[in-house]
Amino acid sequence: MNTPTRDLDRPLAPPRAPERRTTAPVLVPAVLATALGLWGLTRHDSMWRDESVTYQAAHRPLGQLLALLGHIDAVHGLYYLLMHAVFALWDGGLVALRLPSVLATALAAAGVGALGTRLAGPRTGVLAGVLFALFPATQQYAQEGRSYALVSAGVVWATYLFLRGLGSTARGWWVGYGVVLAVVCWVHEFAVLVLFAHAVTLRLLGMPWRRWGVAAAGVLVAVAPLVVVSAGQADQQLGWLGRPSLAMWLAFLAVSALGLLLSRIPALADRTVTALALPLLTVPPGLLITGSLLKPWYVDRYVLYALAGLALLGGVALARLPAHLGKVGACLLAVALLPASLSVRTPESRKDDVVAVARTVTELSRPGDGVLFLPSRRREWLMSYPALYARLDDLALARSPAASHTLQGTELPPAAIRTHLLSTPRVLALTDPDGQPLDPFPQEAVKRRTLREHFRECERVRLWGAQVVVYVRKPDPGSAVRGGSCRGG
Repeated sequence: MNTPTRDLDRPLAPPRAPERRTTAPVLVPAVLATALGLWGLTRHDSMWRDESVTYQAAHRPLGQLLALLGHIDAVHGLYYLLMHAVFALWDGGLVALRLPSVLATALAAAGVGALGTRLAGPRTGVLAGVLFALFPATQQYAQEGRSYALVSAGVVWATYLFLRGLGSTARGWWVGYGVVLAVVCWVHEFAVLVLFAHAVTLRLLGMPWRRWGVAAAGVLVAVAPLVVVSAGQADQQLGWLGRPSLAMWLAFLAVSALGLLLSRIPALADRTVTALALPLLTVPPGLLITGSLLKPWYVDRYVLYALAGLALLGGVALARLPAHLGKVGACLLAVALLPASLSVRTPESRKDDVVAVARTVTELSRPGDGVLFLPSRRREWLMSYPALYARLDDLALARSPAASHTLQGTELPPAAIRTHLLSTPRVLALTDPDGQPLDPFPQEAVKRRTLREHFRECERVRLWGAQVVVYVRKPDPGSAVRGGSCRGG
């Protein structure tokens, strides 16, 4: 009765061969990931709107930040608190905003290296960790002031503790597993989906469930308060999402198929690696994208950590080749991915560029100009530049973001917005690019209608993901209000 268990335990046990201990599987991927993260870190001095939200929230006084999290973005609350501490220690702009993600990516790559070593030896560990560091998505979120790199690091190391717990009778591994995963679920609650991947691994290996079940229950209990709070904020938080597109489905299926192919090549197949890596790659994104048919919550970055599974499968594949071919294969892959690596370091790799918007507004505006955001959530484009924003009269604003405990503030009723607009000679409108869907809300409709009927366009500057349009009031013979001038001051 014990023989099958010993056979399954053997790949999970510490290496018994007379191999000398080496730090290379952890150190090499970590150093590579750090170097790649620091390369072009400021992205040509650009910042997109999600990063701007991080920057704004983290710079709020602690009391205001906690009040914000009671209304929205609780799912990112622990990350915002971390970034608040970072900026309190060093307010280093874009570098300070992104450096935690660089370090977290290095930690995640090191964890993939440790997993590969534990599963199939040091060479697999080095190659798997290097692959993870080279993935374009890994590089992208290593240079982003959001939580996804930290979540990846936490999930990868929780998976390492899970693996160690399977091959040991010590309870400490499971305690560590539960604690690490509980913390990372508070950084972003969709990390909890890795529990389902680990459950599939246990099923495939035929391993006992009890200790894992206790740890998993502890994680679920720990994250339950966050789930309750964020569920009440979900419509505000994720209301912008639609159902998964065909392109999203094809991307998910393509990556899953690649992982399945690597796990099924007879010469490369490894049962234990497959049982761990394939569920990690497919189960969390599979659950999220399928669940989004009912409730649209799918964004691939929410389960970025799933790429660790692909890196492990790829590392095993390269390690099974002759040594020189494995190194050549890794180098060729790095060269093949170079265009993508260069691309994710450009402003155009994100949806917009807040810095470019602010720079353009600075050039076009003069004191006393009105500013209008179409839609209102684009107020985030100027919130990271309070001195610039203060120069302008926000014509639709009722309560500021800080006063309303929101990210973009609250707006006036439509009639008040129209009145403010009609009393302003010159307006800068910050809008989405042409062709984007128009919000149907009454406030947004009155902004567009009033500009169309009572203003004329002077200048339009098209930026990546945004437009800044200068409008001036048309002369009204029946009113004392004078028309505006297109000339700047």
